[in-house]
Amino acid sequence: METTIQLSSTDRQLDLFGPADSFLRLLRKSLEVQVTARQDKLIIKGRQRDVDKAADVFDKMQKHILKGGTLTAARINAMIGDKDAPGPGDTGKTIAVYEHKKVIEPTTKGQLKYIETMLANDLTFCIGPAGTGKTYLAVAIAVSMLKKKQIRRIVLARPAVEAGEKLGFLPGDLQAKVNPYLRPLFDAIEDMMDFAQMKKFIELDIIEIIPLAFMRGRTLNEAAIICDEAQNTSAMQMLMVLTRLGHGSKMIITGDITQTDLEPGQKSGMVEAIEILRRIKGIGYVELSQRDIVRHKLVQNIVQAYKKKAKAD
Repeated sequence: METTIQLSSTDRQLDLFGPADSFLRLLRKSLEVQVTARQDKLIIKGRQRDVDKAADVFDKMQKHILKGGTLTAARINAMIGDKDAPGPGDTGKTIAVYEHKKVIEPTTKGQLKYIETMLANDLTFCIGPAGTGKTYLAVAIAVSMLKKKQIRRIVLARPAVEAGEKLGFLPGDLQAKVNPYLRPLFDAIEDMMDFAQMKKFIELDIIEIIPLAFMRGRTLNEAAIICDEAQNTSAMQMLMVLTRLGHGSKMIITGDITQTDLEPGQKSGMVEAIEILRRIKGIGYVELSQRDIVRHKLVQNIVQAYKKKAKAD
């Protein structure tokens, strides 16, 4: 079977096809179809079921781009698999950030629930495996709130517990030592505003990216506070973080409770806090799963393999 798709905009072909036509190759491989681009048309050949599926995915891709969204391999994989993936523009939960022409949307139903929970509550706990967007979506909500002037500052923090490595052996002063550890938070911010804007906000302390200990003794009013990798907090550290919440502020606590770097026998402060607080009104709780992983598709298989081994042991 063969079908022809009219492209809505030839000047957005790079966005639609991906760098070096990588998105076309992804579709060819995943759906076992032949895809040929000819000027303002796309010709798809293959079995009827596969051709229909490819046409549907291309339609979703074009709508997403026209809406101002950015395509990624992870998003396209979600469209291909229909794995809890809301269609572009169907959720009503797009997040506007500073980056020109960019909006951020949930890719799975779990992510949609996460966004809705963050918006509805002043304090949200989110647990889930690597690659589910726990940190990224929390940062997106914080940046969006800053852009709308709903808050005056963003505070991003991580506990200084090393994943099998010693920060003390890194060269340089304290700032040089902790910067690599806080890099994932910088990366998320950089994806949502240009470097000059980010640098200005950091210099003005509108955005703080700090080790968790730097929050002690402070009350954070009119702020979005994100505690990342919170599975590595002690009970006392978690209590300290939670009591920083001030007037007009929103706090999001994220972590993967299956990857704790605490000393053997030490209970995670995040786990304890969820047990104690999850039924209090105004506190949200979300658990993301393997279905919400939006990194490379191998990440899902890796997480599943380790999960099976843990059960076997």
